[in-house]
Amino acid sequence: MAFLLMAMALFTGALLVAAYYVWSVPEQQEAQALGARLRELRTRSGAARSRAGADLIRREKQGTFAFLGEFFEWLGVLRRIQELIDQANLKYRAVDVAAITVILFLALFLLLGFLGMSSLLLRALFAAIPSALPLFVISKIRARRLARFEQQFPDAIDLFNRSMKAGHTIHSGLDTIANESSDPIRMEFKKVMEELSLGSQIDAALLNLGKRVPLIDLKFFITGLILQRQTGANMIEVLDNLALLVRERLNMFAKMKAHTAQQRMSAMLLIGFPIVLGIASWIAAPARMNAFVEDDLGGLIFGFTIFWMLVGVVVIRKIANPKF
Repeated sequence: MAFLLMAMALFTGALLVAAYYVWSVPEQQEAQALGARLRELRTRSGAARSRAGADLIRREKQGTFAFLGEFFEWLGVLRRIQELIDQANLKYRAVDVAAITVILFLALFLLLGFLGMSSLLLRALFAAIPSALPLFVISKIRARRLARFEQQFPDAIDLFNRSMKAGHTIHSGLDTIANESSDPIRMEFKKVMEELSLGSQIDAALLNLGKRVPLIDLKFFITGLILQRQTGANMIEVLDNLALLVRERLNMFAKMKAHTAQQRMSAMLLIGFPIVLGIASWIAAPARMNAFVEDDLGGLIFGFTIFWMLVGVVVIRKIANPKF
């Protein structure tokens, strides 16, 4: 028993370390490359600033165990849930959603205990999956809304550019998007105009828009407008190229989905096959499968298997859904 627990712990630790280096290290390298590129562009522009402002993006120097700080920061669960709710444009509160999730978890955990499931790990796993349904629904609504925003965003950039070419100000261009586009872009830009009418600065209102709609294309748009206000540069050509880039990227993503349909179907089969096989085995030989539920060691092995199956599902979805 002790040897099995040690083997499971070592296996889990090794995979977590490998996952950290697979996902975090490339992101850090990309961030360093971006910082170097920004410093190079600043050097070419000949801007005279102090050494403290040498980088356009100021970052706090991270220590050796920075990932632990990021993990504890990630534990701000209520703040992250509220951000998801706001980005999904729902009226719920994070405290209510978290309370419903906890109540569902406790109710299912106790119910499975009354039904005879002795393994605490299995009861926790089987209770956690259905109790996460509210968060799953919010995430799906958010993803669908962001996808609609991204599809409509190139047309919104064209509206803004036509307004600027006609000699209007940035304020008038934003108002054109708020009145002439469709939801969800209309709704978000109306919020920007409401903030401006209440006395907010354009920079602050645009940054709030970027927080409500976390899309990289929108952040490029916001950065361009802020730079245009601060430097007086002509951003029309840049925004035209941005609209073209967004359209090309969406077109490439649609082609990628069409060309990878077979691979995504294979991923679905890989995810569903163990579940179907487990149900069939339970029907064909219930006494053999009951050992995984009634015995503590069997429940530990079963729970460990389910956990890493869920990790595999996440990895497969990540591979089958590339981002551009």
